[in-house]
Amino acid sequence: MIPKTIQDLVGRVMIDREFLERLVRDPDGVLAAYELSVDERQAVVQALGRVAHVSEEERAHVLGSVMLKRWAT
Repeated sequence: MIPKTIQDLVGRVMIDREFLERLVRDPDGVLAAYELSVDERQAVVQALGRVAHVSEEERAHVLGSVMLKRWAT
């Protein structure tokens, strides 16, 4: 089996809204399936934490934006 990378995670977040919502609700569970560096994992978790007091929809939007800016190049 080929390991899933940050590029796989970003791609899935961009095309699969349900996956993004699941990532917002259960980041540890979702990220367990990916081989991320400490820096990559920390960036995703920090992006989730930045908007802790808003709706899941808004958190998903912010996370998607952060991931696009950081890794979709």
